[in-house]
Amino acid sequence: MKRRQLIQSSALFAWPALSGELYAQTATYPSKPIKMIVPLAAGSAVDNAARIVMQKVASNMGTLIAIENQAGAAGLIGADRVAKSAPDGYTLGGFNDSIMTMLPNLQTSTPWNILKDFDPVSLVATVEWGVVVPVDSPWKTIADFMNAAKQNPGKINYGSGGNGSPQHIAVALFASQANIKVTHVPYKGATQAAVGVAGKEVDIAFQGIATVFSLVKAGKLKMLAVCSPKRLAQFPDIPTISESGLPNFEFNSWFAVLAPAGTSKPIAARIQSEIVKAIADPAIKEQLIAQGLTPRASTPDELSIALKAQLSKYEALIRQAGITAD
Repeated sequence: MKRRQLIQSSALFAWPALSGELYAQTATYPSKPIKMIVPLAAGSAVDNAARIVMQKVASNMGTLIAIENQAGAAGLIGADRVAKSAPDGYTLGGFNDSIMTMLPNLQTSTPWNILKDFDPVSLVATVEWGVVVPVDSPWKTIADFMNAAKQNPGKINYGSGGNGSPQHIAVALFASQANIKVTHVPYKGATQAAVGVAGKEVDIAFQGIATVFSLVKAGKLKMLAVCSPKRLAQFPDIPTISESGLPNFEFNSWFAVLAPAGTSKPIAARIQSEIVKAIADPAIKEQLIAQGLTPRASTPDELSIALKAQLSKYEALIRQAGITAD
């Protein structure tokens, strides 16, 4: 599934003087539109964040940014496009931590190595999560869901954005900790899974708040709980999972920008600085927070450290819970 959106502005910028070929590359950057590949469905939490933030980045840089959605294979295909793109600063990847740190632990092999084939640019935001069910579901709490699952092992269906997606991991981890058995129904993206819950194709889903925010506000989905350690300002009346059924369960994800390996450091630094500037803007920050996103920038080195730590964390969690991509 692909969607292309052009984001345009008229602002201009000046780039500090460098030397030789590097000067020629960076002094005129960007001299053509930038493409950001989001290997997730349109309307997903990462897609929403990318569109909010990159619109501001485009405005500040005086350029066009094209957001392209390429869902499928839990992000494997879209990420491969980024890895194989020219490292010239004109192709970026907008990835969630599932693609970066869960997928490599679920696949026996991937066509790319997250630590070798990409250059970290910056974290952008963390994504808060919630548990949603159809509006007429008889369940009012997480405890209700757990009790139903224990009484009907394997008969309750949950939707996800695909095998190995964060929705899949979240429920599998929850089921492992709650000692319940539920049946996985993978969709071709988080948005489709959310619509599947609203349409009663499946019974429940764990989803990024940004993905289900509008459906919950429109009364098309009911939220049972949030996965954060504390209640969210956007939904102050919705309890946490920890306080309403399964103590100490927490889950969130994050959105980061990566570039193909070999992208020049000055160009990567320029993009990173524009991301920092964008998410510091009060209007952008307000839009992100309103959708259940927490703005959070980083340096490339900080993102690299976070990637390595998260890879190790999910390697242990996935092995312990016995989660597979099949």
